[in-house]
Amino acid sequence: MKNSRSNLKDYWYIYLIAVLLFSQALLFLIFRGDSYIQVHDNLDLFVPHFTALKNNGLWYAHNVDIPILHGVPRDLFGTELSLYNLMFILFPPLFAYFCGYALKVFFGIFSVYILAKDVCGKDFDKLRAPILLSGCAYGLIPVFPAYGIAFTSIPLIIFLLRRIYLYDDKKVKKLILLYLGVFGYPFLSYFSYHGFFILAWVCISFIVLWIKDKKFPLRLLIALIVLALGYVCFEYRLFKEMLFSDTVTIRTVMVHDSLSLGGSLKAALTAFCNPAFHEQDCHGFVILPLTVIALFIVNIRYIRNGKKEQILKDPLNLIFIALLINSLIYGLYFYRPVYSLVEKLIPQLEGFNFGRTSFLNPCLWYLELAVICIKLYRFNKLNSKRWANIAAVAALLITMFMPQMYNDFYYTVYNQAYRLLKHKETTYLNYNEFYSKELFDTIKKDLDYNGEWSAAFGLHPGILDYNGFSTVDGYLGMYSLAYKEKWNEVIAPALSGSPSLAQYFNDWGARVCLYSGSDENTFSHLREVGFTDHRLMVNISALRDLNCRYILSRVELTNAAELGLAAPLVYTDAHSPYTIYVYSL
Repeated sequence: MKNSRSNLKDYWYIYLIAVLLFSQALLFLIFRGDSYIQVHDNLDLFVPHFTALKNNGLWYAHNVDIPILHGVPRDLFGTELSLYNLMFILFPPLFAYFCGYALKVFFGIFSVYILAKDVCGKDFDKLRAPILLSGCAYGLIPVFPAYGIAFTSIPLIIFLLRRIYLYDDKKVKKLILLYLGVFGYPFLSYFSYHGFFILAWVCISFIVLWIKDKKFPLRLLIALIVLALGYVCFEYRLFKEMLFSDTVTIRTVMVHDSLSLGGSLKAALTAFCNPAFHEQDCHGFVILPLTVIALFIVNIRYIRNGKKEQILKDPLNLIFIALLINSLIYGLYFYRPVYSLVEKLIPQLEGFNFGRTSFLNPCLWYLELAVICIKLYRFNKLNSKRWANIAAVAALLITMFMPQMYNDFYYTVYNQAYRLLKHKETTYLNYNEFYSKELFDTIKKDLDYNGEWSAAFGLHPGILDYNGFSTVDGYLGMYSLAYKEKWNEVIAPALSGSPSLAQYFNDWGARVCLYSGSDENTFSHLREVGFTDHRLMVNISALRDLNCRYILSRVELTNAAELGLAAPLVYTDAHSPYTIYVYSL
């Protein structure tokens, strides 16, 4: 009994992490397709794209088009040389999605663990609790699912680069293995979201260390080159399209917010204090206030003890400076003189969002948490260890249970509990309901469908892509400007009566959809369609010119006769919330 109590006391953090992770795994295993997975930039984008690639046998294909947006080059979609994408190559979509989620959590814990073990050295065993708790919290941050592994594996590349920089072993074999690790890291990462900025920070580190050490850091320069080559090799399709394609894409005409210098600085402050789009790291609740307090106490002590030179050596301060720089770059992305200068100096970056440097901040915030907890453990006074544990546990629980975008665990618990207690459905759709595969299989069978071009109205085109339809509409952030202009003709009647939709499509254009004549969003992912104007405002001749054969609508079109459309075929399914009206052109 004594040993049992001792183990419980010594390894309480292991049991806590195990319970939390097991509860998540059990929840998704129980509900599976009835889990509530976030739709935005997820079920409407990557999952249908990856499923379409698999269904059409195009993952490893070259010089072919994928049947989305009337046929776009396969190279515009994800590389097959990615761990997350590999899940969708090997497994059915839902299982692949859950595998990607589990791998995101694993790499968050593992990468923080291995970096902390390297930095802390002999003290590591005494610091396991706050380090593993911080790593688990980091692994659970709700982020853009397709790039979750890219978000949470960043400490791993920091570890590899640090080992190379500090390498003092005479055995060349170990150094080669480290370089191989650096080269293979892009298998976990993504260039446009993280790789570009990781390379930029390695360049900055190379210059700073050269000045600081008064010695040319050759090994770090080699690592920089190796890492860059790794990104080029693993994401060869992306670089091919960026550097060697002569197709003018919508990226060249995308309009983003242009702010004054003051507005840009305010945006930088917002990015510093709050999570950025696509990553909800929850740092503002515990980590940010804790960091401010720690910075004040630690630096005051350095000053009082006559150790000012330690201020710029302390990892607490260095990480904080990196956070400030990333946030400032994010803000300056919205300041026209800055982003115009970048595009002129490097034309290949036209339309590239260098404000994504803020995507490095979640890693830095949780490393900051680990550093603070380690300092409290080493201080070992005034119950400092207990306060470190409380801070780490609080950060972990908030990250897991806060209702944030991409927190599939929270929304599954909430919606399933609502159904159980209220005995009725929420307005949200679960995975199975969103895609309604059985319903669309019935439609394809009834139509004797054989790849004819189709379009969606009242639902996301990604639903059709997922279910094996070839679509003239779709969602993609990089396709030809010529096709955008064609689609502008198709939806001209809708845009002429809807200034907000016209601005939305013309300034961005990644979502290629059919609209009604009102200022309403017509691609609904809710149980009720949510829009009241059931007219389809479209240039039907332009749509026919794209060889569109079918329109699959969630509502019965009130102007079908005006468009020259015959009465629709109507489909329902006991397991689907949709009523689908199929119009033939």
